Amino acid sequence: MATKPTKAKAVKAFTPPNTANTLITEQPGGKRKERVLAEFGLSSIVPNTSTARIFAKGSFGELDLTESVRAMTDHTRAVQAGNLAGVEATLAAQAVALDAIFNELARRAAANMGEYLNATEIYLRLGLKAQAQCRATLQTLAEIKNPPAVAFVNQANIANGPQQVNNGLSAGSAPVARAGISSNPSSELLEVTHDERMDAGTTGRAGGADSQLATVGAVQRSED
Repeated sequence: MATKPTKAKAVKAFTPPNTANTLITEQPGGKRKERVLAEFGLSSIVPNTSTARIFAKGSFGELDLTESVRAMTDHTRAVQAGNLAGVEATLAAQAVALDAIFNELARRAAANMGEYLNATEIYLRLGLKAQAQCRATLQTLAEIKNPPAVAFVNQANIANGPQQVNNGLSAGSAPVARAGISSNPSSELLEVTHDERMDAGTTGRAGGADSQLATVGAVQRSED
């Protein structure tokens, strides 16, 4: 009895799913899935990480989204803790890159000089922009390394005329009495203006004219 040989079935190789664009995270207890997605979408880390992945794809390929978010989180937490080493490294590296861009554009401008003036002008303009940005980056880095000193100057209590200037009074505090300035207008001295004079002499005598008054006679009225 002849039997037909059986054909072996082809076994497909297992291909793991591509999780490079999948964000793997833990769902906190008590929060809905929609709320967790909304928090990630509106946060500052995940959207900026996604943008950085797009621009880094040309140089490093497709970066894993979960690991990229973790790396971005570590950078931001270091800055929040006061560690600016990563920021300083970024600015220093960018300054070097901008200087390289300036030199390349300056080289191209020199190569076109004398024959293609329009190209020379464009290359020089772009090169000087890169140079200016390099200088601004280095200035920012220098200010981070050596913060400028801040001086606190109190305001002087100077006023022209009978005025009062109170500085440094907090809310609810009682005003401080100032010597030489009265807060009660009724007790102020005269001679503040040129037409107000006090009589500093002794009591004067009565005038000599008509000094003696006659008695008043009886008034005759008609009887009602």
